[in-house]
Amino acid sequence: MSHGDTIPLHSSSQSDIDEIENLIYSNPSTVLPARPPSPPRAAIPVSSSPFMPSNLRPPPPPTSTTTNNYKPTPVPAIPSPPPLPSSGQSNIAATGFGSPPNTLTEPVWDTVKRDLSRIVSNLKLVVFPNPYREDPGKALRDWDLWGPFFFIVFLGLTLSWSASVKKSEVFAVAFALLAAGAVILTLNVLLLGGHIIFFQSLSLLGYCLFPLDVGAFICMLKDNVILKVVVVCVALAWSSWAAYPFMSTAVNPRRKALALYPVVLMYVSVGFLIIAID
Repeated sequence: MSHGDTIPLHSSSQSDIDEIENLIYSNPSTVLPARPPSPPRAAIPVSSSPFMPSNLRPPPPPTSTTTNNYKPTPVPAIPSPPPLPSSGQSNIAATGFGSPPNTLTEPVWDTVKRDLSRIVSNLKLVVFPNPYREDPGKALRDWDLWGPFFFIVFLGLTLSWSASVKKSEVFAVAFALLAAGAVILTLNVLLLGGHIIFFQSLSLLGYCLFPLDVGAFICMLKDNVILKVVVVCVALAWSSWAAYPFMSTAVNPRRKALALYPVVLMYVSVGFLIIAID
């Protein structure tokens, strides 16, 4: 069979082709849809209000009976805070609550009065009998160095006034002896394992000089050797009694003598200066 030969179609196939051509040429613009159209979708309502409408029914309006029987629930009143004391910040700082008072903007006289009251309070706790003498932490919890500095300077001035010659040298020797002695005694207690703060020990030893200050002032007024010996002995006993409970409780009981002996030796040296200066 060659390429030019044709095969005749079947009569039924030819009729189908003719029918399709008739349909195409009769309605050329009509195109059957490939699939049925999709059903329309429901539209979503858009509202400008930020709140969604509620389907609940609104509550009925109150009637006259309901209004008459309605009683509002009493709300308990909040109690007002107690008034602050008149002293203000000083009492708050004394109890340990709140911020400390601002001492940079207060008047100078208020600062002087506060320091003087602290010196008097610490002097009573150290030198005079009180229930806190057996506990150094309670006795000198609010320690300061103004009181010891004042007592050292006062003793040096008293000894220099009592001297007839070389007053400045007497003051320098007394001041150096007391200041260096307090530092050495404090280091001695710390090296013995004492549980005490360095400056707290300096404050204690300085306050214990108060009896010797009184004795030196009396000896300056009355130039009598016998009176000087008696007054100095009483002042030495008083100063040693004041320093004993603090130094003895700060170190181990086995080392108590090692801590007390240098203290008594320094006070004896000061007493000797009071008697010897003429």
